[in-house]
Amino acid sequence: MISNISYDYDVIIIGAGPAGSTAATILAEEKGKRVIVLEKEHFPRYHVGESLIPHCYDTIERLGMVDRLNGMGFQSKQSVQFVNPDGEVSAPFYFEKHSNHPRSKTWQVDRETFDTMMMERAREAGAEVREGVKVIGFIEEEGFVVGVKAESDDGNRFQLRAPMTMDASGREALFQRKKKWRKRDPKLNKIAIWTNYKGAKRDPGIDEGATTVAYVEGKGWFWNIPLKDDIVSTGIVAERDYLYRGTRDLKEIYDREIKGNKWVEDHLSEGEQIGQYWVAGEYSYRAEHCAADGLILVGDAFAFLDPVFSSGVYLALTSGSMGADAVARALDQKDTGADQFLEYGERLCSGIEWMRKLVYAFYDKDFRFKDVVMKYEDVHHALTDCLIGDLMDRDYSELFEKVGEFAELPDDLLHGRSVASNVAS
Repeated sequence: MISNISYDYDVIIIGAGPAGSTAATILAEEKGKRVIVLEKEHFPRYHVGESLIPHCYDTIERLGMVDRLNGMGFQSKQSVQFVNPDGEVSAPFYFEKHSNHPRSKTWQVDRETFDTMMMERAREAGAEVREGVKVIGFIEEEGFVVGVKAESDDGNRFQLRAPMTMDASGREALFQRKKKWRKRDPKLNKIAIWTNYKGAKRDPGIDEGATTVAYVEGKGWFWNIPLKDDIVSTGIVAERDYLYRGTRDLKEIYDREIKGNKWVEDHLSEGEQIGQYWVAGEYSYRAEHCAADGLILVGDAFAFLDPVFSSGVYLALTSGSMGADAVARALDQKDTGADQFLEYGERLCSGIEWMRKLVYAFYDKDFRFKDVVMKYEDVHHALTDCLIGDLMDRDYSELFEKVGEFAELPDDLLHGRSVASNVAS
């Protein structure tokens, strides 16, 4: 930390999504820090990624928001189920059968509402939140990030200084891109096309809110996420060349692919497509480093894995919480050097690697969860733990030794665990 600088805040946070708002709430309310959040958009705004996995609950509880989410009328999610192309549904993973805990019932949220709630919680906690402000650069002195350059949507440009900056800018990943730190996953190079339906068919009873993963024969998979107000989020993930064969019209592609899974075709046939079609490509990546002197990366600004097990919001909430704790410690010790965040990077990447192995197994064309469980009944509990997001500070080596008999699993990626010192350019 450079001591001869006049700072405006203790922490500048770029982005008011789940990662940034989580960090802001903890730092302002629990840690008593002066926090400002700069968000380029005005909330509410659309965002994909509606399905919360059970271990999102832990951070949501820390933020004091469980009752608020329960009172919003969000669709209850109690399981995940998998469907083969012929429409056959596997035995669902029911969270309540696995654990008698309040987290066994989680939520399918519309992100416009959820993210706005998170941002307003940060304001309530004492963080200053400015919407319509875009960060356009970083202030770096003596190798330390000591602030940001920003522009409000009325064209006013200004600078703010703080001993710590947290980049929670989402997929825009401002610092990661500036430093050319982005490393794409060598195999998870899929693209996604998605939209919403209203009035689509829902499964009865406890399965009404289930997240459904529906395979397309050898080519990819659909997600089906029931939301409140009779809306369903539906998307397909597959290789670019497969989806774009013959046309790049997103509606034509979607209508064609729906026919590739009987369950999806049946459920969407009763509904009406609403709104636009979206596309995102080559979305699996991780930064080379998790932090620099005076700056830490959280949420999608650090890494995004794959949507198949709905880990995106979980990793945003978890990294926002872990990152806030690490930043508070650094400030209290008056040392904001990058080395302060080595433990943060190691813990976060270790957790991500367990889920990454599970994602690789899923994409192995010969892999089926039931095959593993039928041969090794004792792994069912650990497998479900991994699926529901109990990833941090766990050792799943025994589980993946057995999963490795049925699927080709990746070696751990080493990048992301490290930090970069003296990054000024």
